[in-house]
Amino acid sequence: MRWRRDGTWDRLLASAQAAVDAAGEIGWTICVDGTVVRAPQHAAGARHRPSKADRAAQVEHPPDEALGRSRGGLTTKLHLSCDGGGRPLAVVLTPGQRHERTQLGAVLDAIRVPRPGGPGRPRKRPDHVIADKGYSYPACRRLLRRRGIPHTIPERRDQRRRRTGRRGRPLRFDAALYKRRNAAERGINALKQWRGVATRHEKRAVNYRAAVVVAALLRWLLP
Repeated sequence: MRWRRDGTWDRLLASAQAAVDAAGEIGWTICVDGTVVRAPQHAAGARHRPSKADRAAQVEHPPDEALGRSRGGLTTKLHLSCDGGGRPLAVVLTPGQRHERTQLGAVLDAIRVPRPGGPGRPRKRPDHVIADKGYSYPACRRLLRRRGIPHTIPERRDQRRRRTGRRGRPLRFDAALYKRRNAAERGINALKQWRGVATRHEKRAVNYRAAVVVAALLRWLLP
């Protein structure tokens, strides 16, 4: 918790990513996806007033602690971006009912890979984004076009039906490139090998996110 509070875990993750990027081993055709994590009833009930140490460090706690309620109980959703090797580049937490499309901008903003050698702004912009039909919304496509990021996102069936007969150029879709989206699935499966990531027990969202960052760090350090 001390290292979470002073940002040590995030700095270690950024340092590992920078070392791999310096070796030219980061695939900047990235994949984004989300996964739901179950939380038992003991994960609820965090105190409204943060601890004295968190207040001194000015740590911001989300008011909902990234816990959502559904028929299945309490859930948290992990929104991830992974490089071509399935290694997590960024992690964003929301309540379990939050749709992936609402967090695309936040996930892209969370990518910060320091430049080799230290000086210069960290790299935030990928070369290409691959996502599933959960991101097939005009708002997501506009966001990516506005940032100048090429993307491969398949259309949903209802969208293709509505577009039939309309004038205009059809959306481009590279089926061969889309096959590389399994990097996100592999990244999520690797993270969920950790029991503390597959099921959330922490009451505080920042503590659970720190556990996810530690698991992601080991994905970058271990072959």
